[in-house]
Amino acid sequence: MKVNTSIFRSYDIRGIYPEELNKETAFKIGQAFVEYTKAEHIVVGRDMRISSPELFESLVRGITSQGANVYNIGLVPTEGVYFAVSHYDYNAGIMVTASHNPKEYNGFKLVHNKETQFPEVVQGKDLIEIIEKDNFQESEKMGRVEEKNIWQDYINHIFSFIDVENIRPLKVVIDAGNGMAGKVMPLIKERLPIEIINLNFNLDGNFPAHPSNPLEEGASNQIGEEVKKQKADLGFIFDGDADRIYLIDEKGGFIRSDVSLLLLAKYFLEKNPGTAIAYNAICSKATPEFIEKWGGKPIRTKVGFINVQRAIQENKGAMGGEISGHFSFKDNDYLDSGFIAFLVLLQVISNSDKKVSEITQELSPYFKSSELNFEVKDKEKTIEKFKKKYSDGKQDYLDGATIEYEDWWFNVRSSNTEPLLRLTIEADTEELLQQKIKELTSLF
Repeated sequence: MKVNTSIFRSYDIRGIYPEELNKETAFKIGQAFVEYTKAEHIVVGRDMRISSPELFESLVRGITSQGANVYNIGLVPTEGVYFAVSHYDYNAGIMVTASHNPKEYNGFKLVHNKETQFPEVVQGKDLIEIIEKDNFQESEKMGRVEEKNIWQDYINHIFSFIDVENIRPLKVVIDAGNGMAGKVMPLIKERLPIEIINLNFNLDGNFPAHPSNPLEEGASNQIGEEVKKQKADLGFIFDGDADRIYLIDEKGGFIRSDVSLLLLAKYFLEKNPGTAIAYNAICSKATPEFIEKWGGKPIRTKVGFINVQRAIQENKGAMGGEISGHFSFKDNDYLDSGFIAFLVLLQVISNSDKKVSEITQELSPYFKSSELNFEVKDKEKTIEKFKKKYSDGKQDYLDGATIEYEDWWFNVRSSNTEPLLRLTIEADTEELLQQKIKELTSLF
């Protein structure tokens, strides 16, 4: 059987259903995952996408055909699979999801306990060779499928990161985006003294309210208006599988994730003085400045939450995060969790007598563009052009090229997932930022 190998990516497997990813491919992925991990017990969960039940069923058949047992944890956020693998000492796990992609997509996120005591992300591309060999033999003894309810243990786990008594009775708008936050948030709400105003809590893989990616243009308009209309203290918006979270201030303003990272970092540095905090190469230069000011050790990484996860591990850090809205925590097996971030941010904001816009403004001393995307024929040649033109600046190549001057800097890098170059610019003044946006974009 011919499988579309383009769906196997650095961090996961993702493609358009059923043209690129169908039930036959899902079956093969299940078989290959067992061979790759040698796992005997595999947790499988799924999101609410229209194609998820069919892909789930075929995936499970592929796993059990190789003699491995499946623990079906049902409709869960991606972090539910991570939690189950770790908490119940299972060997591996797969989440059926395309995260924040549009409705026509689906995919798989995979984790495996190797020699470590925590789940590690399996790269989708690691399964290509096994699938293409197609040497699978059905096991003499089929694996069994058992249903597993993780909810009480999972909710207890995420609440272990905060003290509920320190949460004020805030008025909070939450936009679940028709994704998995709509299932989890009612369970969390029972334990919190806050008023939650629900937006798009009904699970719907068609994403009728707005795009599943909160960073897409217009996706956060609804929650911004609702926060102002309800005179709420703040808001939060999640993506489809609820592993990414974004903060909205009381004015309906969208708060950049490197600012939210600083709110989280200060909380964890107060609990773990002097520890490391990981951030990626396109975060504001204010990120390491504040971490150092608070006595922490800033660790700069390439873009991608796997890189943040590894940096926390290698540097004995407490947590880390990135612009995309992923936040990872040491005490969550170094993996990301939108709901731990949600609870901690609630406590941080509760502990201040200032409004969210005031708190976040103090952590935003510079002026930063959103990430700008450009289609180019030769990505490497274009990056070299920037390096040559700005050769008088301080350059590093951790991720693409970062070129720094006294009062501004920029990063240009290749996308890991699309045929694009991505550009980030930050300056000390709004006037200089606009000048540099015009200057740099004219070079593509």
